[in-house]
Amino acid sequence: MLTFAAAVFFLIITPGPGVLSTAGVGSAFGARPGSRYVLGLFIGTNMVALAVVTGIAAVILADPRIRNVLFFLSAAYLLYLALRIALAGSRIAFIEARKAPGIANGIALQMINPKAYAVNTTLFSGFSFLPQSLLTETIIKFIIVNAIWIPIHFLWLWAGIRLRELNLSETAHRAINIGMSLSMLAVVALAIGGFLLSSSE
Repeated sequence: MLTFAAAVFFLIITPGPGVLSTAGVGSAFGARPGSRYVLGLFIGTNMVALAVVTGIAAVILADPRIRNVLFFLSAAYLLYLALRIALAGSRIAFIEARKAPGIANGIALQMINPKAYAVNTTLFSGFSFLPQSLLTETIIKFIIVNAIWIPIHFLWLWAGIRLRELNLSETAHRAINIGMSLSMLAVVALAIGGFLLSSSE
């Protein structure tokens, strides 16, 4: 069970559309809109987890066209976000939008986020610790996943809010923007590399 919890932590805390956009909403709009967005992500990730557990996701994702659409939508979003950060000049701007994303936006992002499917498939199909009762194990896994997922996402939300409040120099703001942009581009590059590798097999 401890191995499972450790896997949950490292799989969730790594940069992806969910946590990075959470920091972005916090940076751009503050705590209350950010909390609504996190609620949407929470609902969305649990919907994906339920789809994985019941086998619905496996049936849907068996069609390579659907997998490709999800991949390109997610990669395009990450690339867009990286460009917005890089072009933000000296201002900290994880994400820019005229209207704060809400619950529906959070749900929608998770539904097209390949990382959400990959993480949940890894967690719920592996790390067996109660083989005599699959139902009990699945329920415990849901509890553990959410107990780790919630504070991690609120930590990213707090980080975005905190960075907005800091009175940093323009050079520091620019360095943060470039660092965030490069990390987003690295995620896109890794995703494209993995996609091309799996397509060639």
